[in-house]
Amino acid sequence: MMEKMETDRKIFAEKNILVIGDLIADVYINGEIDRISREAPVLVLNYRSEKIVAGGAGNVANNIATLGGKVLPIGIVGTDKNGLNLRKILESNNANCFGLVIDDTYSTISKTRIIAGGRATVSQQIVRLDRQTSEPISKNIEQQILKKLDDLLPIVDGIVISDYGLGLITDSIQKKVINYSREKNIPSIVDSRYDIQRFVGINYVKQNDSELSNFYRHKLKNESMLNRAAKKLLNTLQADGVLITRGELGMTLFESNGNVHNIPVEDVSEVFDVSGAGDTSVAAMILGIASGFEPKKSAWISNIAAGIAVRKLGTSTVSNAELEFVLKGKTYDNRSI
Repeated sequence: MMEKMETDRKIFAEKNILVIGDLIADVYINGEIDRISREAPVLVLNYRSEKIVAGGAGNVANNIATLGGKVLPIGIVGTDKNGLNLRKILESNNANCFGLVIDDTYSTISKTRIIAGGRATVSQQIVRLDRQTSEPISKNIEQQILKKLDDLLPIVDGIVISDYGLGLITDSIQKKVINYSREKNIPSIVDSRYDIQRFVGINYVKQNDSELSNFYRHKLKNESMLNRAAKKLLNTLQADGVLITRGELGMTLFESNGNVHNIPVEDVSEVFDVSGAGDTSVAAMILGIASGFEPKKSAWISNIAAGIAVRKLGTSTVSNAELEFVLKGKTYDNRSI
């Protein structure tokens, strides 16, 4: 458990960060194990509680907000229970929700996790039910999203594309965002587990080592193969940097100038849940770059922020106060933070 944190110091500047991508309702239904069903060899659970949190691009947006940025999410939600709750969650973190398209014919993307436990047992996820589609959004929705971009892009200081392969990031939307980023010299980063090679021209790319392996089409058996794969991705996308998250090995940042920075994990003693930690790292990375930090320092802080996230259960956010508390007393390249 962290001690009580009191701080007024802002790690990042209060920059306007646009987050565009697939908004997901992460639903957690908790039950207490009662018995084995007589109907089938399955557990019977007594319903205990239900919680909805923002997942996908929504989790990136929430992390930007709690870390001290001013977030402008763009995406689509329905008027169903999960969509209404997603909006409330974002608004509660002072997100500017002008960019949300609300469609009463749309079923909000959701991932429902059934968590089983008892008084003397550890709670564990026993099944997950996904409600989603991989079909591209309709032309009508796409036009609404493009209009939202026209309205919001002129006021942003950084851009995140959070692509979960669920249809929102069409070719037209992708090109508009990346072209604007390059033309106006606004930092951008993409986190996509599918078809990463389509994001040519993006400034920064976040991938985990498994996703990088899929791009390279070879298992990354050693550091040499990891380096070759990351540099190939860097060149393919004509990016400024590729940030690879590597679990217990920390992160490695590859820059277009040839610099490679290995950033080890700060604390491996308390890893509870890696859900959403990648979203936290993306949020901290773009806030660092937008605040004027060099890429290496942004990645270093991003690594620490992700380390806080994995010490929490479920999809969660990291606050500026938590980050400042952990950074206290640390030095970056022999300089105080």
